[in-house]
Amino acid sequence: MAKAQGKKGRSLWWVVHSWIGLKLSIFLTFILATGTLAVFAHEFDWLVTPAMRVAPRAEPVASWGAWADAAARAAPDARLQTLYAPIDPWFTVEAWIDHGKGAPERIYVDPWTAQVTGRHDWANVHRFLRQVHRHLMLPTKIGIPLVCSLALLLAVSLVSGVVTYKKWWRGFFRMPRGGDGRRLTGDLHRLLGLWSLWFVALIALTGIWYLVETLGGNAAVPKLPEIAAGPILTGQRLDRLVAIARRTDPALDIREIRFMKDNGVVLLGQSSAWLVRDRANALVIDPATGKVITSLDGRNLDVHQRISEMADPLHFGTFGGIWTKALWFLFGAALTAMAVTGTMIYAMRLAKASRAQGSTMGLAWRGMGIWAYIGLALILLALALTPGAIGGAS
Repeated sequence: MAKAQGKKGRSLWWVVHSWIGLKLSIFLTFILATGTLAVFAHEFDWLVTPAMRVAPRAEPVASWGAWADAAARAAPDARLQTLYAPIDPWFTVEAWIDHGKGAPERIYVDPWTAQVTGRHDWANVHRFLRQVHRHLMLPTKIGIPLVCSLALLLAVSLVSGVVTYKKWWRGFFRMPRGGDGRRLTGDLHRLLGLWSLWFVALIALTGIWYLVETLGGNAAVPKLPEIAAGPILTGQRLDRLVAIARRTDPALDIREIRFMKDNGVVLLGQSSAWLVRDRANALVIDPATGKVITSLDGRNLDVHQRISEMADPLHFGTFGGIWTKALWFLFGAALTAMAVTGTMIYAMRLAKASRAQGSTMGLAWRGMGIWAYIGLALILLALALTPGAIGGAS
């Protein structure tokens, strides 16, 4: 009796696992694929935008003030909004310039010579992948919950896959069998799933956290003090503020400087706290007096804030630079392949059981029913909205 009940329980889990993997396969594959590509979104922009490329050099780079001065001189009628340090030694500095209306413009500056290498409008590969993966180009109040609901289903799929795979712990080094397409696909699906267990759990948990934040559970963000607006600081005046910041927090590796209209100059980056976004470590300086008004330290976050700040580095694997991003890309590709092979397994099983005629994808499409049209419609809608969405505000 107990064995029969256990078998029935596994069968129920199998139905759940198959339903998620088949009915939502088009939408799920699209979200997983765009998320995987988004890991290297900046690198894709680097490939297609020559102005972003520089050859690394041994000598010290120019100062933040020199970078800001170059960007400001390139657009004298606009306002310098944000300045970003190079992501890697082969990247330029990136400045965001506000023209008063519409989206910002990007200006690229050579880190060593402080010479402008080129300009680009707001729309780029990073904006596309970020927005289509995060909220399908829809309003965020609609798009984020829609996309993040897949994290719940991903978690259920993880549990159901483990439950239905008998003695799964023995399968880590079980090589896929050949000779039969269905058997080979099934073995590959299970092997990828086992080695990706940790990654699936991580993506599901961070995705669920984004859903919680969207539904009102977001952590409190410190309110910046109001400071009288003044002229944008460049050159030696900005370097003086950078020196003050480094004396205040010698461990701070400044990655970004924001020139706020009503909140002074904000310097953000990585410091002593591990696994947090740059914004968790910040200094707000009054540009008129050089006084540090606010100091944020990632080590002082409460549990709620800490979870919030960890989510992005863990979800996209950015915390360890190029090497962790490469690892996340690899496992993201494996997760995307699992969504595809899961659909193929269903179609092959259907073809064998009913001797149905047609291609594997044709059988899978019929098995998806109305969900195939829903998934395809969401993807087409996102692509149709792209021209207007990625040209808008951040």
